[in-house]
Amino acid sequence: MNEAEGDDVLAIAQGWRSEGREVALATVVETWGSAPRPVGSHLVIDGEGNFMGSVSGGCVEGAVIAEAIDVIGTGQPKTLSFGVADETAWEVGLSCGGRISVYVEPVS
Repeated sequence: MNEAEGDDVLAIAQGWRSEGREVALATVVETWGSAPRPVGSHLVIDGEGNFMGSVSGGCVEGAVIAEAIDVIGTGQPKTLSFGVADETAWEVGLSCGGRISVYVEPVS
């Protein structure tokens, strides 16, 4: 995702909030080794599971979306980690040999 695309995702988050949607923003905050998206990549998610942008790909994004819906419900941000060292990494599709941390926060 280039910088303009990142800006677009943030604009989408703002637009969704102005429409009255509940929204969470996921941001790649750290990467190690081979990672599908660079630090600063964003994924915006609404309370119904609609999303735009990208923080990884495949099943990792599915897991991030599920956690984002929880963050919207609780209002509590969380940091998620995915990596090939974790058993769940293969389950969620991060088999590229890298690790990523994603910060998920509610947007108010």
